[in-house]
Amino acid sequence: MNVAFFILPKTEVITLTPSHTMRQALERMDRHGYTAVPLVDEQGKYAGTITEGDLLFKMKNEPELKFTDTHRVALRSVPQRRNVVPVKIDAVMEDLIKLAVTQNFVPVVDDMDVFIGIVRRSDIIEYCYGKMAR
Repeated sequence: MNVAFFILPKTEVITLTPSHTMRQALERMDRHGYTAVPLVDEQGKYAGTITEGDLLFKMKNEPELKFTDTHRVALRSVPQRRNVVPVKIDAVMEDLIKLAVTQNFVPVVDDMDVFIGIVRRSDIIEYCYGKMAR
């Protein structure tokens, strides 16, 4: 089974750019109930995933940074503590399963590394469960 069957297209995915601010990331995560959001650069390429933990560790490691100042801090200056690995559009289910063990979602990119969507871990689990139930 191919990744394309499971993909949630980028038009339906909440994303941020490296130029968004910490405050914007926190607000978007809070509004949508997410703990991690893909970063997509100005050329549309996948640039990593920002997590709540990344934002918290930034504030912890920079005590002079107050919440009221987060609107001044671009996400490009927030270290990403986890490497959320993308797959190419022609990846197979086994590739997704390996990554879903440690990632809530798997970003999907095309041959030019342009972000085209995600595959959610819940969809991968449903697929595996369906295979087992047969």
